[in-house]
Parts: sequence; structure tokens; C-alpha cells
Amino acid sequence: MSLKHAVLAALLDGEYSGYQLAKAFDAGVANFWHALPQQLYAELTKLEAEGLVAGRQVVQETRPNKRLFHVTDEGLAELERFAAAASKPSFIRDDLLVKVQAVDRIDAAPVIGQLAERARVAAAKVEIFDQLLARLRGGMDEAEFLARGERIGPYLTCLRGLGFERETRDWCERIAGVLRERSGARPQP
Repeated sequence: MSLKHAVLAALLDGEYSGYQLAKAFDAGVANFWHALPQQLYAELTKLEAEGLVAGRQVVQETRPNKRLFHVTDEGLAELERFAAAASKPSFIRDDLLVKVQAVDRIDAAPVIGQLAERARVAAAKVEIFDQLLARLRGGMDEAEFLARGERIGPYLTCLRGLGFERETRDWCERIAGVLRERSGARPQP
């Protein structure tokens, strides 16, 4: 997958400025594709040149003008081709796992601290995903939303993000506990 496809998918819900697109990435897309705002602006320029998105200028009186982008028919066709192509398996590439791999021969204390911090970050993301999922459902419960919700794609990807962050939190807490026990280290507050 390329950033192109992630941007096209994020624009399916309507028109976004580059700033709004960056916020949409932070809120939902970041759980499966990370991009810096500068990368998003550059990608929007490329996608517009390729005819996959179209932009329009919005004149604002008290603020600088902005451009709003939406997916074109060509962009939707590109997403169709992308969806039909075989997906490659994902893989983990995480420097914290390298540190855990080496923990038998290095000082475990910094690794334990990093595991605890990663668990705290994941726990905060779990809360954010829970709130986002509730907002996406509106007043429906999950089963009802999944059966009859208008647009479930963002919800389904957020479910994956929620599962990933829960598993990350639980694993980091468990491994930090194992390493504390083995090294006689005290738990961090």
C-alpha cells in the first residue's frame, strides 16, 4: 500500500483541506498508516496532478484561503484496483522488541521503563479508540451499527486499531512485570 491509497480512502467521506486531512489521519487512519502533515500536503498535490483528487479554492474573509479536496471518479477507480489486488502480509518492525530480545545481556531497567511507557501510551490510545468508536456508532450498539450503519469501513479499521493497542498494552505490562520479577526491580509508579 502507498500513501496514495490511504489518502484516497480518507477522502471518501467528503471534502477535506490538507489540515482537515491531517486531523482525520490522526483520528482514524493513523492506526494503520502513519504520515506527517507535510507528506499529506505533498501527496494531495501529486494526486491532484494525476487526476485522482480534485481541489477547489475556498475564499475566507478572516483567514487565508484554503483548498478542499475530494476523490474523483478516477480516484475511486484506483481504489477499486487497489482493493482487487492481493494484499501482502504485514510484519512487525519495532525497536522495543529488539531491546527485549537482547534483555538477557543488557541492563533490563531502561527496557522495563520503555515497556511501561509504551503500555501507558497504548492505554491512552485504547481510550481514544473507544470514544471514536462510540462517536461513529451514534446511538446504535455495535451489533446494530455493523448490520445497518451507513459507512462501516472507518469503524472496522478502528476496531483493528483498538485490538492492536489493547494487545500492545497487555503485552508490555506483562513483559515489564516478568522482567521486574526476574531482575528484582521495583514496579514504576
